[in-house]
Amino acid sequence: MVSEWPTELVGNISTNFDSQRIPLSSREREKRRGSYPYYGATGIMDYVDDYLFEGLHVLIAEDGSVEREDGTPFVQLVDGKFWVNNHAHVLRANSDSDTRFLFYALSSIRISPFLSGSVQPKLTQQNLNRIPIPWPPETERHAIAYILGTLDDKIELNRRMSETLEQMARALFKAWFVDFEPVQAKMEGRWQRGQSLPGLPAHLYDLFPDRLVESELGEIPEGWRVGTLGDILGELVSGARPPGGAAQQGIPSIGAENVIGLGKYDFSKEKYVPEEFFQWLQQKGAAVRPGDVLLYKDGAQIGRKTYFDRGFPHAKCAVNEHVFIVRAKRPRYQRYLFFWLDQDWVTQEIINLNSSSAQPGINQQGVRSLPLLIPPAPVVEEFDRISGLLTDRLFSACQESRTLAALRDALLPKLIRGEIRVKDAERFLKERGLC
Repeated sequence: MVSEWPTELVGNISTNFDSQRIPLSSREREKRRGSYPYYGATGIMDYVDDYLFEGLHVLIAEDGSVEREDGTPFVQLVDGKFWVNNHAHVLRANSDSDTRFLFYALSSIRISPFLSGSVQPKLTQQNLNRIPIPWPPETERHAIAYILGTLDDKIELNRRMSETLEQMARALFKAWFVDFEPVQAKMEGRWQRGQSLPGLPAHLYDLFPDRLVESELGEIPEGWRVGTLGDILGELVSGARPPGGAAQQGIPSIGAENVIGLGKYDFSKEKYVPEEFFQWLQQKGAAVRPGDVLLYKDGAQIGRKTYFDRGFPHAKCAVNEHVFIVRAKRPRYQRYLFFWLDQDWVTQEIINLNSSSAQPGINQQGVRSLPLLIPPAPVVEEFDRISGLLTDRLFSACQESRTLAALRDALLPKLIRGEIRVKDAERFLKERGLC
């Protein structure tokens, strides 16, 4: 549909800072590790010790992965202090609000008419400058940027909260099962029966011994043992791809591209299988259940893993042939299992299982042989109870963000084109102290 608003060329309403970009080689970035994000065409590539830009800017891919699957460009709204290589254009409008509106307007266009190059698509600065975008009156622009920005800000807040919750769960796992802090506290006389310590309520006292003993994994708490994953494993299954390959619609099929960490999922990369094929996968145990641990089993990123729960990412989905579902005999071991497998040294053990240089991959026998510290069941169950409070909140935030993202994606093109108007935009902004 044609926009209800007048249009302006990108070059007329923004300033381009491409001349200030400086690419750094991977070797240079290795030498210059720091805290400032280093952006490429589609996101953060690294962190370095200095910055080129500060404040709110729009980055739009110049070459490489210029176009998303839906035909829109790769656009990023970046704030703070950061570095940019030479694969993303750097833009800023006259104000933060207009810069944010520019980001949303560029996010809604079809980029292919403005690309050059038959082998390697490229968005030149000249072509970028001549892209027409809807440009409503200032109050409308600011109101639209505020509405969409509020949704994105809440999504970002949820992301940060999820990161914090994950860090808390990881810290608990490390304290109990890596550093053995409760045992150390008892050995050193810092924890007495009936007393509480930070992170160690009094009722946990009897769960932990007061002595460490030697084992194949070094010193471990007395009464705990070292075994293999196979000792506690109930199911280890992988999925499949239907004849003819994945479908364009149907039931989501999770592949290696979405085994990327706790609470993380890229809905834009989803593939699907027909309902009948899903039912077959379900019968063989390859449909995802709450609490499942997923392990990337073959390809370039062996050893990546994730944990799904609380209906995230879907209440109904399966895995394809590149993913193992790992299920313990006791469901309350699942969170412990995820954090155990996600330790750096265990991930390296998983990678070392690969027996092929041509097509990297791991098999069931190898996975079952992975070393595993096996604490008494009451310890694992108490860890599951406490960490479950954290991961439940994490997945609730993920679900809320998905809902907010769907609302933003539905509103964005309609607001940008003027199909939905912000009623009395000036009053809307004044009520919120924005004008």
